[in-house]
Amino acid sequence: MNRLISATTLFLMMIAPAVAGDLALPKGAEILEVNGSITSSNADGKAIFDLEMLDALPQRVTKATTPWYTGEHEFSGVIISDLLNYLGASGENVTFTALNDYASEIPMSELENLPVILATRVDGEELSVRDKGPLFVIYPFDLDSTLYNEVIFGRSVWQVASVTVH
Repeated sequence: MNRLISATTLFLMMIAPAVAGDLALPKGAEILEVNGSITSSNADGKAIFDLEMLDALPQRVTKATTPWYTGEHEFSGVIISDLLNYLGASGENVTFTALNDYASEIPMSELENLPVILATRVDGEELSVRDKGPLFVIYPFDLDSTLYNEVIFGRSVWQVASVTVH
């Protein structure tokens, strides 16, 4: 019996890191911090990402006209719901905070039901801080024209630096 308990304990200790979902550390410049109610982390309960890490997650291209650019453009980036699922996020709301501390809260249900992206590129070019980057919340305006409204514009944070799940 003691051998069974010891073997079980050893097995659980071996798989614990995989279950906890500890993330690798970024190799490049850190562009995003996700904190709050997440189960996977790589820095004291937070998940820090570089561009390469975000690019490895499921991506979407949204081709749309927005109030921030002239004409139609292609925005590409990680699907936010996939990022949150990857981190084991749970909660009712998600707050996106920009480099200038502007913040907007988005209901988790909205992120689960719409392919909202955290854009890293516009027309194939990486978003710079000067051009609303490095990350920009972009709604699927190409799928639903009713999203083109002031409420959604207010949730479309650019220069995103951090995400808090609560």
